[in-house]
Amino acid sequence: MESLTSDLTEEKRKQLCGLLGNVELTLLYKASVHGYQASAFHQRCDRQGPTLLVAYNRSGYVFGGYTSVDYTQSGQYITDEGIFLFSFQGKIPVCIKVNSGCYARVDDAGVPNFGQQLYFCYNNQPVVYNSGSNAFSLNTATMYGNDTQLSECEVYKVEQSSAVSTEEKPWRNVLWTAEYVSTQLMGLIRNHKPLMTSVSRVRILMIGPVGAGKSSFFNSINSIFMGRITSKAMSGSAGTSLTTQFRTYPVKDGREGKPLPFVLCDTMGLEEQTGAGLDIEDISSILQGHVPDRYKVSYLWYVYINPDTFEKAIELPQIIQCVSVHQVKGERRSHDHMVCSYRTQIEGDVVLCLQVQEVSSRLGVPVSCVLPVKNYSQELELELNCDVLLLTALQQMLNFADDYLDDAGHEEKFVFHICRLLCD
Repeated sequence: MESLTSDLTEEKRKQLCGLLGNVELTLLYKASVHGYQASAFHQRCDRQGPTLLVAYNRSGYVFGGYTSVDYTQSGQYITDEGIFLFSFQGKIPVCIKVNSGCYARVDDAGVPNFGQQLYFCYNNQPVVYNSGSNAFSLNTATMYGNDTQLSECEVYKVEQSSAVSTEEKPWRNVLWTAEYVSTQLMGLIRNHKPLMTSVSRVRILMIGPVGAGKSSFFNSINSIFMGRITSKAMSGSAGTSLTTQFRTYPVKDGREGKPLPFVLCDTMGLEEQTGAGLDIEDISSILQGHVPDRYKVSYLWYVYINPDTFEKAIELPQIIQCVSVHQVKGERRSHDHMVCSYRTQIEGDVVLCLQVQEVSSRLGVPVSCVLPVKNYSQELELELNCDVLLLTALQQMLNFADDYLDDAGHEEKFVFHICRLLCD
């Protein structure tokens, strides 16, 4: 194979490899060298395994897509959970997953396509073409500036690096042992002391759309410390929120144990329909501690009409110190799949890692604030892997609350730390 010079900068190469895991990229095809014809593409890219297409346009945009299923010209519609489109918007590549129920691409003899929506080297010309299909929810203005003229198109073979094993380079370093759960995670949470002595228990507000697992998250945490599956908070999969009151849930360390140093605050789910679910404006009253336990969320407007009804919370113990945003991402997965994806991003499935990156980018928080968890919902007994994920998320929330309390001790303003949860 002739020697090819890549147009991909080292910085962007590292960022793309960061999405894909511990991989190596080998340049297979360069349109300016081999030609923009579909036949030239297939001659060098068929049966090469997972590939990454990187396109460059004359406006300076760098974008493209990844597919984990190799090209074979089979004529079949391809299902590929690993497929995604990407675009460098700033320093971090923004990824777009294929929409549920849509095929990833068609494996024909034509030019590379993604979802039969985005075609590269269309009509054997240096252009990108958007057919208007809905396989991917993309905005061409932000993805490539609506500039369809390509200056280059490259395709890379994606291979797992042999230099470092998956065990040496995990996505996140987590110990999956019972001893780690009981002595490390549960021990740290039991012994946690908020940075400010006036705050005896950290107040964590759980918000998110209906069915995102807020009440189930409390039930799951409560189950771990009770040593059995519990369902104290009402939870389920109804179309509207089952929670209609603002609830503050303390958690005890066992049936006869003392209260743990945190309180999980639950409320009605967010809904898109006007007048339904929790109003965004009402969240401010909850954050400032104006809403008492068991108050009907549907009457939160009363807080604004009659603010003197509630004692204004001006002390730190009454306000919320950490916000936990819950959301279900993608299709629901089996328990083992969720844990495997969290444990390492290079075991063949990068779906969850990409979702974490996407949430981080959309919410504007560090990736370390995005924590995949598996709530207890159908289980009858506790499971080690669920406990590890749940307790790790809770420990991070307590850390974020300490950051807030440390900040509040120096500044006369409220800064609420956000912890984003991906709930299965």
